[in-house]
Amino acid sequence: MDRVGDKWSVAVVNEISGGPRRFSEIKRCLPGINQRMLTSTLRVLERDGLVTRTVYPEVPPRVDYELTDMGRAMLDTVSSLLDWAQRNVDGIDEARRRYDARRAPAEG
Repeated sequence: MDRVGDKWSVAVVNEISGGPRRFSEIKRCLPGINQRMLTSTLRVLERDGLVTRTVYPEVPPRVDYELTDMGRAMLDTVSSLLDWAQRNVDGIDEARRRYDARRAPAEG
């Protein structure tokens, strides 16, 4: 449940669902994630068995991240949640703006 509940795990899993990805590709596709957080998220996903990390003996070394069968199963499970979030992002942002606008004078 921790992987589904944290801010970045589902986004990272979704991002690498199309096949192996390099660190820089994942980072580029996830605005707002910094290098430290992506590194930490990938390590936890690898530890939990959702992602594999393959290092190729090249110069410079190439590292690919890919979903395991368990990672794909998790993505299948949360895909409707991702779809819902994408469909409702504008409505959520608007609701937050309205809420914040109502709260700001009372807190000032």
